[in-house]
Amino acid sequence: MTVNTDSSAVEAVYRQRRADFTAEEKRLARRSLRISIARFAAFLVFALCLLAIVLEAGSPVLGWVAGAAVAFAVFVALVGIHERVIRAERRFGDLAAVNDEALRRMERDWPSLPLPRLHEDVPPPPEARDLNLLGRASLFHLLGTAHTPPGKAALAAWLLAPADPGEIVRRQAAVAELAPELDLRQQLEVSARPMEKVAPDTEPFLRWAEDRPWMGPALIWGARALAAATVGLGIAAVFGLPGVLAWSPALLVGINLALSQAYAKRMSHTFNRISSREGEFQLYATALALLDGRRFASPRLVDIEKELAAGGLPAHRAHRAMDLLHRRVVLSDSRHSALLHLPLQLLLLWDFHVLWLLERWQRDFGGQARRWLAALGDFEALAALAGLRHDNPGWAFPEVAPREPALFAARELGHPLLPAKTRVGNDVTLGPPGTFLLVTGSNMSGKSTLLRAIGANAVLAQAGGPVCAAALSLPPLTLATSILVEDSLADGVSFFLAELQRIRRVVDAAERAGAEGRTLLYLLDEVLRGTNSEERQIAVKRVLVHLLSRGALGAVSTHDTALAGIPELLAACRPVHFRESFTAGPEGTVMTFDYKMRSGVATTVNALKLLDLVGLGAEGAEAPIVGLRGVEETTPRVL
Repeated sequence: MTVNTDSSAVEAVYRQRRADFTAEEKRLARRSLRISIARFAAFLVFALCLLAIVLEAGSPVLGWVAGAAVAFAVFVALVGIHERVIRAERRFGDLAAVNDEALRRMERDWPSLPLPRLHEDVPPPPEARDLNLLGRASLFHLLGTAHTPPGKAALAAWLLAPADPGEIVRRQAAVAELAPELDLRQQLEVSARPMEKVAPDTEPFLRWAEDRPWMGPALIWGARALAAATVGLGIAAVFGLPGVLAWSPALLVGINLALSQAYAKRMSHTFNRISSREGEFQLYATALALLDGRRFASPRLVDIEKELAAGGLPAHRAHRAMDLLHRRVVLSDSRHSALLHLPLQLLLLWDFHVLWLLERWQRDFGGQARRWLAALGDFEALAALAGLRHDNPGWAFPEVAPREPALFAARELGHPLLPAKTRVGNDVTLGPPGTFLLVTGSNMSGKSTLLRAIGANAVLAQAGGPVCAAALSLPPLTLATSILVEDSLADGVSFFLAELQRIRRVVDAAERAGAEGRTLLYLLDEVLRGTNSEERQIAVKRVLVHLLSRGALGAVSTHDTALAGIPELLAACRPVHFRESFTAGPEGTVMTFDYKMRSGVATTVNALKLLDLVGLGAEGAEAPIVGLRGVEETTPRVL
């Protein structure tokens, strides 16, 4: 099976699947209605038969009894069938919704796309906000098919921290293998979606699973002996067998009671540790069951498959081990019913046997539970990147490897958060070291979007996913940005000081990248705009000379075209620009943008013309601007 090579073909697949799943959901809804009517009829017949039995008391009622029994049996059978139909109906509804969301994702219809929630409390680095890595209308939102906490945590971590080249190659192979597996990926997504409605916290359970069992052999064998003796002597006393004292069963019941009281607090604490979060842990079993029996070829997926094998035996598969645990936890639920639990405990020491079963699971599987969840999280993250590959068949897998000289070289590079129908690609090269890209142009022409496109694609490349480009090669990079800078009244930080702090962070990143054997990629948008032009040029020169001396690659956008003429930067500067066009129309001048990058420094500005657009132009302006073309459609609000 191969990945589609045309986005329109991908959209057609999603539309057809949405229609098919919606039709099946409606068919099951009609069946559910019929079963509901049949259930009501069966219960009504059962009730009428009971009424007839009561009214004809003393008369032969065998026929009514048989009728009531048959009606009740039919009712019980219909309840089971109805539950299965309802589950299937909901599943097909969820599958239809998943395909509808896939279409909206391709359109970049952010308001209509659910945003997976991250439960991490650690604030993301500034680059995450600069490049829209997390939050609404972000790369994380675009890749929003992971729903388990480990899956979302893994995906966010991959976006925030670059992988080494070897791991990138492994992830790319796994993504390529999963891209055509649309059914598997969507079934997994549907299975994991319920976790978005709660905040699963499996950590207390995992801590118990990884802890040491406390029940020793002497205690469990003693409990077994007491239970057998209590039941045996009780039966002997009931039947009056010779040699059995009538009070001996009562004595053993007293011993059982004393033993239960002695260990009640310890056992209650252990049961609470297990059952308080086991239900959330059990949510993973359905998702893991989808991976059971799958055979993969790429090494990254084979490793995940091995992690979920849980010892290699079919009975020890991760999801089966989870089911086994759930069945044993159900046995402990008798604690919540005093009428049931008290006799079980007094006669059989029930809790001791159930706890032994749970601790046996703890010994056999507890140390693997965290790895199962981590493996599922990695699989979800890979599936999310595979969805991006499937939906964008024209995107390339980048080549990430050390090279001399270090170059970031892209062909038809676009911004991944823009819809395909309005996205404009550009050939972009950063490097060799000792040079930088100076991006100039008028307002709204595409300078900041280019910087974000470079950064976002570098993030995708080093996460192991496809990139929004026809081709891309880059060395292992450390990313540092200064794009969205804010002052802070509460912290007493002025805008200029905030800019300096961000630049300090970029400079520090250059030192760190060198120590790690990586190349710094810096992206600076209107750097140090919080000061006057003369001082800014001096400061920018110092910063860039320092970064250039460290072998960093980077791009700097600015309105200040004089930066291109600084003598110390002339040899290093690679100027490019974006421009606008003005077209005379019947109602005035229309400004348009084509978002194509051109060599050289920009020769036009448009600030005063934009003032005309919003009605703040000078009196007597001859040709007011009445509109913009290429802005509303292609510049996302988030960028």
